Amino acid sequence: MSRNPASRRPASAPTVGFVSLGCPKALVDSERILTQLRAEGYSISPSYEGADLVVVNTCGFIDSAVAESLEAIGEALDVNGRVIVTGCLGAKGDIVRQTHPKVLAVTGPHALDEVMAAVHKQLPKPHDPWTDLVPAAGLKLTPRHYAYLKISEGCNHRCTFCIIPSLRGDLVSRPVDEVLREAENLVKGGVKELLVISQDTSAYGVDVKYRTGFWNGRPVKTRMTELVSALGEFGAWVRLHYVYPYPHVDEVIPLMVEGKVLPYLDIPFQHASSRILKLMKRPAAAENTLARIRHWRERCPDLTIRSTFVVGFPGETEEEFRQLLDFLDEAQLDRVGAFAYSPVEGAAANALPGAVPEELKEERLARFMEHQARISEARLSQKIGRTLSVMIDEIAEDGIATGRTMGDAPEIDGIVTIEGGTNLQSGDQVRVAITHSDEHDLWGKVETTRG
Repeated sequence: MSRNPASRRPASAPTVGFVSLGCPKALVDSERILTQLRAEGYSISPSYEGADLVVVNTCGFIDSAVAESLEAIGEALDVNGRVIVTGCLGAKGDIVRQTHPKVLAVTGPHALDEVMAAVHKQLPKPHDPWTDLVPAAGLKLTPRHYAYLKISEGCNHRCTFCIIPSLRGDLVSRPVDEVLREAENLVKGGVKELLVISQDTSAYGVDVKYRTGFWNGRPVKTRMTELVSALGEFGAWVRLHYVYPYPHVDEVIPLMVEGKVLPYLDIPFQHASSRILKLMKRPAAAENTLARIRHWRERCPDLTIRSTFVVGFPGETEEEFRQLLDFLDEAQLDRVGAFAYSPVEGAAANALPGAVPEELKEERLARFMEHQARISEARLSQKIGRTLSVMIDEIAEDGIATGRTMGDAPEIDGIVTIEGGTNLQSGDQVRVAITHSDEHDLWGKVETTRG
């Protein structure tokens, strides 16, 4: 989670402090609120002390996120005293008001209109908004060269460990022309990488029956395959996150081979045991999943697959946990994250029998990560001696640059440390000869540069 201030407007403008917590989907909500604030003439304060009020965009997915959000609200109240709360924690009953009764207003996630109404009530809109200072792509909390592109809200799944649908509602896909217009503005504004996000990217358009929209005079279906194909025409890297392994995911593999979409899939498999997957209300055919992974890699050998898993789910036996380790050996996933099951308030899984003791959950999590670390290290070592395309993120004063390959998403995957980066800039694409690796990252030397 991160807290991200934005730049300051003239002192005469009313000022709003801003704290953004949570996932990239919440980050996009924050960007939209910030964009609207700036469009209406508000200044964004880099500190609580310099603000007329503070907006805190919260996360409420797991207990630690709830605790951090409540702590951030409390800190803002202590320092500033005038606080508006939005985001997922705001959708979890009265927990915010019970803990912090002095907050000015509380809304749920993706609630731009409600947040702005609360701001207007507490801090009237400036008379002369400076709309010309707001770029077409809006204000961003990410570096200039990459941006998250949210294509839908909500989720139709009812996974028993998850409360996202109760927080964000059912799937609502954004109109395809609206998504493409935003993407075009982002690329025109200097963005070199579009990270496509949602709760379920594969389901894009299901709610509108894949309705046909129009972009630049041509029809485009509201559907993942057609959307990402169109996004690939803007010349930026296009990275797909939160993809469920539906059959039509196979259709994007040729787009990866063609170079329209990065050869990268972020797919939350969650477990390998059919019984546990059914208890989770997840797709429950690990054998079919392994066959499809093999098929994808046959067609696109450079494909990077990232996934997440839950260990210690209620009722998980030692044998089922070992099934999960065996799945890792078979799947040979490149990037993996894992969580010990957390009994989130309101999750249906809390009522399941066979709760795994906390000590055992943590022991299994450690074994899982150690097991995957060996796999990740072996897969990264295969890149030694190759020359890979790398997006530059940062350059240190000593000329050492850090960047990411096509197989690495920002903040969650690995990095490439590069010698000879003195003349590089963030957003440059370079060809890097890989010299060595470890279980997470790569090192290499610049061969050629492309801005």
